[in-house]
Amino acid sequence: MTSRRALLALPALLPFTRAARAATKIRFVTDWKAQAEHGGFYQAVADGLYARRGLEVQIVQGGPQVNVPQLLAGGAADFGIGSNSFIALNLVKQNIPIRAVMAIFQKDPQVLISHPRRDLNSIAEMRGKPVLISAATMTAFWPWLKAKFGFTDTQIRKYTYNLAPFIRDPNAIQEGYLTSEPFTIEQQAGFKPKVFLLADYGYPGYANMVLAPQKRIDTDRKTVQAFVDASRDGWLHYMKDPRKGNALIKRDNPDMTDAILAQALDKMNRYGMVLSRDGTSFGLGSMTDRQWKLFYDTMASEGLYPKGLDYRKAYDLSFVRATLQNFQ
Repeated sequence: MTSRRALLALPALLPFTRAARAATKIRFVTDWKAQAEHGGFYQAVADGLYARRGLEVQIVQGGPQVNVPQLLAGGAADFGIGSNSFIALNLVKQNIPIRAVMAIFQKDPQVLISHPRRDLNSIAEMRGKPVLISAATMTAFWPWLKAKFGFTDTQIRKYTYNLAPFIRDPNAIQEGYLTSEPFTIEQQAGFKPKVFLLADYGYPGYANMVLAPQKRIDTDRKTVQAFVDASRDGWLHYMKDPRKGNALIKRDNPDMTDAILAQALDKMNRYGMVLSRDGTSFGLGSMTDRQWKLFYDTMASEGLYPKGLDYRKAYDLSFVRATLQNFQ
């Protein structure tokens, strides 16, 4: 039993206890304005999952002028979102020491979209037909479409993120993001487009990854692990009941509506964006050497990356494997 003298002595120790338990402040920058694709991170804040692991996380919205790798490299952010596997490999190519430590999306949400036409039922059937794509796509998944399905550059038509040309032309095909353009087309045009998710046709990239500077990984593994663990749990919560996360999303981005958020989450579930592939086999957020090698080999064969690039510097699997052990 604790003596009265010991109890009286406790207040003198409290300042040291509080200092020892002070939360680690984290700035986490996203790749776009707040949306359902960031839902699990917001849910982790709302449910106190980061706080429970000793972190005080501030989510900083991204946008068209926000360069996540630049903020991480310059120390203006502690963690950030890597939208796709190209970003992580481009960092290796540029010799910038930042790694992906978990992948929320096991499938890249990139899609091709067509009108509800009967003569088009697969990506292979798009070969030879005009496709609206952006300039960035020409050095992203377009080479993969050329290699896998025999697409050619003569099919390219410029996509400027204006949906009007697609809506007006019943024969049009264009690129898009699973949780964005299909819904907007339905709202604006009054018809449900056909959606072809590239990942379901073998496109090997991860998406919605957590990036961490190598310096943080080397000097503060405990914080990286805590962020990965809490983010994983936040996503598990969000997929089941997103209300708390959505409230914070709408606070940060008033343009978000319940309808937009609901359809995005529905598509994430229906298309297996989060719980499929390695996420099903090894746990939410998991990555594998095999999948990264497949992505690198595919893109290197099309000349996007030099042969011999040490692609393994793009990622660190140790945090998601530790997460899996904790989860089990």
